Amino acid sequence: MGATRLGSMTTALITGASSGLGAEFARQLAAQGHGLVLVARDEDRLQRLAAELRSRTGVEVEVLPADLTDQAQLSAVVDRVADPARPVGILVNNAGIGLLHDFDRNPLEDEVRHLRLHVEATMSLCHAALAAMTERREGRIVNVASVAAYLPRGSYSAAKAWTLSFSRWANLHYRRDGVLVTALCPGFVHTEFHERMGMSKRFIPPFLWLRASRVVREGLLDNLRGKAVSIPSRRYKAVALVSHVLPRRLLVGPRRRPLN
Repeated sequence: MGATRLGSMTTALITGASSGLGAEFARQLAAQGHGLVLVARDEDRLQRLAAELRSRTGVEVEVLPADLTDQAQLSAVVDRVADPARPVGILVNNAGIGLLHDFDRNPLEDEVRHLRLHVEATMSLCHAALAAMTERREGRIVNVASVAAYLPRGSYSAAKAWTLSFSRWANLHYRRDGVLVTALCPGFVHTEFHERMGMSKRFIPPFLWLRASRVVREGLLDNLRGKAVSIPSRRYKAVALVSHVLPRRLLVGPRRRPLN
């Protein structure tokens, strides 16, 4: 399977599409001519983004509001990915949340919801996509992980480590069936992510921040190149590299600081 077929116009389903990296994935894939299925909880924001993209690019945009931590709503998105009559050629698992406090201070139900979103939803959607894509012998999957996957930073790092490990394996295993799987591992990105979890950004040095447009552009390009892991910017490639040699106690990091 050549690069031309991989780059042909198809439909991309994006989770967490209402803002941040998800919305940027939608804009860049629409600009490339791909039709879209936008998935997130906030239907109003999805509809506004859909109208913008239809007007700007002329592509078909479907809005599918869903809370992926709810089993019934997740099943509806899984069914959409698996629908042979409306094939999804590109899956972007981007939906994610952060938790403000250390593990022992977060309510258990929040930790369970966090795990369901980052691991169970990603796994379920990959399972449906891979079954359909391998039958067609073409497809692309981008799983948004994090450079935190290389660091011992609580349940968020643990969940993203699962995404990283799974994507590495899936890229090796399914590339022979024409499917490319990439774990995208950015560091700090200018999105709403930290504000939504109530975390202060004042203590994060400016040089560590990346623009969403760059992260998405590099992730999509690395996916087309067949790379199992995409780490935007040299600074975060260095973080991943030194994580293998530095003592773990130096990588744990400070306690999280709330906005107030």
